[in-house]
Amino acid sequence: MSKKALVILVILILISIFAFYSLNKDESVGGLKNENLEKSSSLNFDFNRPKKSAHYETNTPAHASVLAASPINIVIDFNFDLAPPSSISIKKDGVEYSVGETVIDSNKLVLRKNFDADAPNGLYKVDYNACWPDRSCHQGYFEFAIDRDTAVPFQDMRNKSEITIRMSEIKFLPKDLIVSPNTKVIWVNDDDTIHYVNTDSHPAHTYFEKQNSKALNKGELHSVVFSKIGAYPYHCSAHTEMTGNIIVQ
Repeated sequence: MSKKALVILVILILISIFAFYSLNKDESVGGLKNENLEKSSSLNFDFNRPKKSAHYETNTPAHASVLAASPINIVIDFNFDLAPPSSISIKKDGVEYSVGETVIDSNKLVLRKNFDADAPNGLYKVDYNACWPDRSCHQGYFEFAIDRDTAVPFQDMRNKSEITIRMSEIKFLPKDLIVSPNTKVIWVNDDDTIHYVNTDSHPAHTYFEKQNSKALNKGELHSVVFSKIGAYPYHCSAHTEMTGNIIVQ
């Protein structure tokens, strides 16, 4: 084999390896595997590959996530200023389950839309149209699913006005819980290391921004009152293994 042919063969092999890993890598939230939202489900969901528009960054829920309750809203993050007529549509079996108008956050980098809390179990497709100030628009889509049976192992702490979650041994304790509307949840850091309470996704933290804390040193706390029915996935930005879920029901 000539030297030129050998070089071409090596290049083709490297391209094949790169293509294989690109097609088979895990979907992620900000580069982190989305173990936070993925729960064991008895339902069989066949997710298609997502299409990411220009300037796309992250979305919550993450693509191929199986949620234990309806998300409170759909949030998509970009790295370029959004403008009208940007839009989000959320459908299952041809039925629209988004609520109200599509909103562009004040920083112009976030597109969001409320979601029907009574939406049934099943697979949902989110189609979005991201538009820029020059009126050019780019389409994208992703999918997520709801399976409320995955909430069975969650700790039921409903009918309590106040609940404390300990941040201990690099874990949220309890990790997954169900609370009633208007419950105050308090996080307390018991570890010697700094922790954060951050709503998904990472690093955008835009799904439910009131949940975001400052850096919490040992003994410090952070609190939030949860009023809207739905799922609240969150994590500690300093420790990728620290994830949690709150369902308001």
